[in-house]
Amino acid sequence: MPFSNDVTETIPPDRARLSRSDRVSAAILGFALAVPLALACYLEPSPLNRGTHQQLGLPPCSMVVLFGHRCPACGMTTAWAHLVRAHWGDAFRANVGGALLGILDLIAVPWLLVCAARRRWLGWVPSSTVVAWVIGAIMVITLIDWGVRMIVGS
Repeated sequence: MPFSNDVTETIPPDRARLSRSDRVSAAILGFALAVPLALACYLEPSPLNRGTHQQLGLPPCSMVVLFGHRCPACGMTTAWAHLVRAHWGDAFRANVGGALLGILDLIAVPWLLVCAARRRWLGWVPSSTVVAWVIGAIMVITLIDWGVRMIVGS
């Protein structure tokens, strides 16, 4: 697995050589994370800031259908569709957490692929603890954004 378990990695990142299995893992993860970006390029962002996922044949959000209110994930696909078009403000208006995840993905894909190609970690050695904290923070931000939308009524 390409992630260490320790936040304080002792190997300097510019010298952290990747094993063959770590290179393969980084490349597979990089290509897998590129898929939603490619899909986002294909989708036209919804003017409602939610519902873009329906272009993929998925049903409308159950929470919107049943209760008339957005769920925390409403607008994430729309945010990604805006991000790949460099519509940063529209992406954050659609869903803050989705926009942050999209930006993280936009950074991670080329970084993982370059690391795999160069056979070493560039800039830092990934830590499962740091990754967990970043994902957790994005989840909290998503829930705060959802709460604000529920109060404001958007």
